[in-house]
Amino acid sequence: MGVFVFLPLVLPLTAWPIARLAEQRLHPRTATRLLSGLAVVMAVCSTVCLGLMVVGTAQLPGNPLPDGWSDPEVREAVPYDEIAGKLAIPALLAVLLVCGRTLWRHGRLRRRAHLALADLPGTEVAVLPDEVPYAYALPGGRRDRVVVTTALLSCLEPAERRALFAHERAHLAARHHRFLLAAQLAARANPFLRPLSTAVSYTAERWADEEAAQAVGSRRAVASAIGKAALVSRGTPVPVLAGLAAPGPVPRRVAALLGPAPVPRTWPSVFTSVGLAAWGAAAGTAVSALSSANSAVTMVLILYAATPL
Repeated sequence: MGVFVFLPLVLPLTAWPIARLAEQRLHPRTATRLLSGLAVVMAVCSTVCLGLMVVGTAQLPGNPLPDGWSDPEVREAVPYDEIAGKLAIPALLAVLLVCGRTLWRHGRLRRRAHLALADLPGTEVAVLPDEVPYAYALPGGRRDRVVVTTALLSCLEPAERRALFAHERAHLAARHHRFLLAAQLAARANPFLRPLSTAVSYTAERWADEEAAQAVGSRRAVASAIGKAALVSRGTPVPVLAGLAAPGPVPRRVAALLGPAPVPRTWPSVFTSVGLAAWGAAAGTAVSALSSANSAVTMVLILYAATPL
């Protein structure tokens, strides 16, 4: 194992350049998939390595790990086993606690949203007679639904209303809530991945913006709907779900819609700045995966030799 066990904890830094450049240079669909995938792999690798460092603390008094794991060979496999292990225990517990809390909160808010709509007709669009203007896409339950209030609809022109519904349907069709949740969990597991989570929140909205613009045939109508919704909306009762006026750089979204449509591409050329950043992030992710896999296999072999698993 050696010091390679520490690499997955810091390699997320290699993804920082692509987090910013992907927002500007890649198609939002490509950027969302790329950034969320990088974040998940790096988060899993760093969490695995935290667990491997905890194994090296079996010799500490009161540790519940098997006594056989305190073998000198096991401790030698973890560099600075006492220091790293003692730091890894609270870090791993914090990761599990924060990620568990995020999943629980996400599920609770979605359940509460579905319960609030239980008495309404089971149509695709749920219009709430609420004086607070907001709209969001609610996945799951018996069917996916678009939730919008009469207050927001009254602020929009007919073309802007069509843009709003197209935007929310795009969130549901592409399952954007999964990308957002995955990126949020990754950021909870490793704070170095927060820039990727922030970027995914933006690119998912841009993805829905572009799908809505294609559906209604007017980029300006979508831009106008986003601008009006952002001015009058005060947030939604379900902040973990995507919506037209989601918090974030709304002026950048409007400016992007007023410009030409982004060109879809599967992977950027290596001879561009975004291409170099993407390949650098991919290399960092590959090294992180190889390091964690190598460390895990090495530890399993050492534990097998030290004591029956």
